[in-house]
Amino acid sequence: MPRLGVNIDHVATLREVRGGIEPEPVFAALICEQAKADSIVVHLREDRRHIKDRDLYFIKKVVKIRLNLEMSVAKDIVEIACKVKPDQATLVPEKREEITTEGGLDVASDFKRIKRVVAILEKKGIGVSLFIDPEKSQIDAAAKLGASMIELHTGRYAGARNKKEGDKYFQEIETAVAYARAKKIAVFAGHGLNYGNAAKIAKIKGIEELNIGYSIVCRAVLVGIHRAVQEMKLLIG
Repeated sequence: MPRLGVNIDHVATLREVRGGIEPEPVFAALICEQAKADSIVVHLREDRRHIKDRDLYFIKKVVKIRLNLEMSVAKDIVEIACKVKPDQATLVPEKREEITTEGGLDVASDFKRIKRVVAILEKKGIGVSLFIDPEKSQIDAAAKLGASMIELHTGRYAGARNKKEGDKYFQEIETAVAYARAKKIAVFAGHGLNYGNAAKIAKIKGIEELNIGYSIVCRAVLVGIHRAVQEMKLLIG
């Protein structure tokens, strides 16, 4: 079964709606850890719309499982990552106006800058994954860069409007996984996955990890985050 990384960004989103002090993302991270999540994922956005610097430092200090920091390649964010030293950094594209990440990193077009950031992070002992669309051109660019890990953007599959479209995008992901594995790249997947569509992706041979956040936090409103994490673990197991 693939590992489960739980993104807790939207615990912080709920806090920011009222500008208060609760719920505390660090407490959510600890409960996810108790529920046997394999890693905690947080995205320190440039506009700090949910996760704040203090959240990142606290989580790194208290959580024992792997910490995966989603981040842009902006200079100040890279500097923070080098100070915090998460177990893993996942480089993602970022637009100020977007509600959520809209697509994968364009490694092919921004090759030099991404390669420079990867070198900086790896020098600090931080493993680096590239969040990319399930396209051969992007996988080729990741391989050329020397990436050992990628996360495939599953948004097109998750947002499919009908079965025919869903099958098309599922095949796209399946093909991309096999292509990347042939290049000896570890493959993760995430974005838009939920309790209705994650199990199918989890069955693709070669996917080592699913990173899921929004749907788990939504489910947690009804059943609690401990149970929400356990239910997802069972679904993808």
